[in-house]
Amino acid sequence: MTHYTEIKTNFLIPLLILLLSSVLMACGGSDSNDSNTSTAPSAPTTPSAPSTPSTPATPTTPEQPDGSDDVCQLTNTEVNWQALMSKDCPNLSDYGLFIDPSIPTHAPQEPGRGYQLSTELFSNYASKYRFIYLPESQSMVFNPQQAFSLPIGSVLVKTFALPFDTQLTGTSNEKQIETRLMIHRETGWTALTYQWQQDIASLIIAGANVTHTLNNQGESITFDYHIPSKVECKICHQINEEDISRINPIGLKAHLLNRNIVQENGNKVNQLSFWQDRKMLSGLPELDTVDQSYALDNSDADLTNRAKGYLDINCAHCHNEQGFASISGLRLSYFVDHTSFEYGVCKQPPGWDGGPNGLAYDIVPGNAERSIVHYRQILSSPKDKMPPIGREIIHSEGTELVKRWIDSMSATIATCQ
Repeated sequence: MTHYTEIKTNFLIPLLILLLSSVLMACGGSDSNDSNTSTAPSAPTTPSAPSTPSTPATPTTPEQPDGSDDVCQLTNTEVNWQALMSKDCPNLSDYGLFIDPSIPTHAPQEPGRGYQLSTELFSNYASKYRFIYLPESQSMVFNPQQAFSLPIGSVLVKTFALPFDTQLTGTSNEKQIETRLMIHRETGWTALTYQWQQDIASLIIAGANVTHTLNNQGESITFDYHIPSKVECKICHQINEEDISRINPIGLKAHLLNRNIVQENGNKVNQLSFWQDRKMLSGLPELDTVDQSYALDNSDADLTNRAKGYLDINCAHCHNEQGFASISGLRLSYFVDHTSFEYGVCKQPPGWDGGPNGLAYDIVPGNAERSIVHYRQILSSPKDKMPPIGREIIHSEGTELVKRWIDSMSATIATCQ
């Protein structure tokens, strides 16, 4: 019996030591980084005095994200096509469209070309400097009545500069206000607006107002020029097709582009022929078959031609079957018969109360004073004026032209009752 007890004791003691060691290790009793673990108790140590807290390091500016892969930051002496096609850059200069980024009125980078319209869109007497950039080896496609078709990669640039005196010309008499881009990307046309401040044009989305004073024929006019928001840009450029809304250029129409321009050497050349010679335009027919509208102040040109050209560029982008004002039924495109009901002759507009004078018809032949088309040109309240955006003051020359044209129409065309 004694021998059995001794054996049992000799067996259990090592087993208990092993179990105790395992429990201590499981509870963190050893350093997992120590490869020579021992179960023997360590010698007692003298507690050390608490250390003085260290002074926190001086905060540093967080490291800025690496922008080396930002296409807007590419710097070179060429047009930044990669950025144009992929990103809405914060500054106009990021796209490299002009040799001097602070002067968007001339000297575009290749392959940019300036262009002009025969009849100007009125924007509070602002001068407009237009440029077109086409991708290499591609061209616009001619259309006799609608806007030309432009290839993906095309860029349209338009800078607005307000004059200090409408009777004077030249950039020294102007203040740069905004530059608008229309970029034909893979996803469709994109509209961007850049506001000029201290020679820098910055992207704006929500729009802005700029107070300006100008002299027009002896009258000093102070007003808030409105730079449109991205949503407002869509109102004018909107096209609705098969329940799909998209934006499209307005002014690139044959009758508005069929005019002479002056080259740098002083020679005059037809703009459409110039584009065709440089392979910028394809499908141009014989020039004498292409329609042409004329400037407001061209007294040698037909009055009806000038009035219809003016209404086309200022009104038809909304007043057409695909435009923002399609529900009105009024069609003011250049090629619509101006003696017809759809052009407004004896037509009553839906959804408008006739204004302060209670007018009933869009056009009353021979009577501009009773015609809504003319009347809304001289109204200024937001609910009554036309166009609804794009002007804050009255275009006296334009309203006078339309008035004279309607007054010249034969009253026998139609009797409005």
